[in-house]
Amino acid sequence: MKAIVSVFAKDARGITAYVTALLAEQNINILDISQTLMQEYFAMIMLVDLETCPMPFHELARHLKDKGEERALDIHIQRSDIFEAMHRI
Repeated sequence: MKAIVSVFAKDARGITAYVTALLAEQNINILDISQTLMQEYFAMIMLVDLETCPMPFHELARHLKDKGEERALDIHIQRSDIFEAMHRI
């Protein structure tokens, strides 16, 4: 299964490293990544592969949200099939 991970925050050093380490701890492979700065705000979107992730999806979503809040990051994960269905015209 593939998923979309989004991260939003005030810019600070180490955001990308922190989030990618969280994903690596769960054996999640990053397939594509895009990030940008808009003045003092940081935004990152990743396409990830969850095939080898040992954690159930709902637990992973909670884990990422909780870990993000520890660093004042807004981290969300959404299954790619749901994301695509929501954005189909």
